Amino acid sequence: MIYPIYKIENFEETFFKNNFYINSFANHLKKHRFIEDLHRHNFYLLVFFTQGNGVHSIDFVNYPVQKGSLFVMQPGQMHSWKLSQDIEGYIVFYSKEIFDLYFKNKSIEEYAFFKSFQNNPEIVLSNEKSKLLEMYFNLMLDEKENNQIYRKNKLINLLDCILIEITRCYESEILIVNSNYHLKLKQFETFLEEHYKIEKSPSYYADKMAITLKHLNRITKSILDKTVTDVITERLLLEGKRLLVERKRTINQIADELGFTSPNYFIKLFKKREGITTKEFVQKVKNQEL
Repeated sequence: MIYPIYKIENFEETFFKNNFYINSFANHLKKHRFIEDLHRHNFYLLVFFTQGNGVHSIDFVNYPVQKGSLFVMQPGQMHSWKLSQDIEGYIVFYSKEIFDLYFKNKSIEEYAFFKSFQNNPEIVLSNEKSKLLEMYFNLMLDEKENNQIYRKNKLINLLDCILIEITRCYESEILIVNSNYHLKLKQFETFLEEHYKIEKSPSYYADKMAITLKHLNRITKSILDKTVTDVITERLLLEGKRLLVERKRTINQIADELGFTSPNYFIKLFKKREGITTKEFVQKVKNQEL
């Protein structure tokens, strides 16, 4: 099976040249039931549940869905849902371009939960914070229905208010570490995203950032509690998992695409890090889809 990569234009009722989408979750499902199956997006996703339960699988990690569950997702992540019939909440899609273009002086990646792809995409909100966010989401839905002057401005500013409120309750070590470390970690991950299939040496990334490998390790240990090697390996294996479940390529082709010298090295590394074989992993994901 080939898993799709959805764009905002794949959904009805988009705004601002297919750069923005807002809906209640129940209404969203009525027209877009296909989102329950495994897929990726090329946009940012924000979803907040106010009723119902289920499981949200993001990059092969299962998160319980409950009242107050909020998920923040970045482009490229693979996910699927198993949700109860009474599920309700809010869902927003938006592109980096529309956010960065509107605000100009800040980028979407500056928010703590987007500073690292390693961050937990799940937050469970308190009743007080849930009520506050519900107010903002309802204002967004009202604005969507009323084509009034400055609608775009209000919708994007309401989205920004929501992201600010999420940041204020986001419990992460990343918030209390030296802000310069944040910038360096993001720089490392940007380089890693561009080169991880070709360059696997920690020294390569330290040299590219004009810092010592010791300092880069200090940054990753301080924020992520992982070595640079750990971060590189986890990124490779995450992409390996995505390619494995897509079942479009053989192990040899996947190992070659990820830049491994041999399929056996990829298979051994996968087993060592994940505790199961590549075949067992594919079967496990397949069983979860049934």
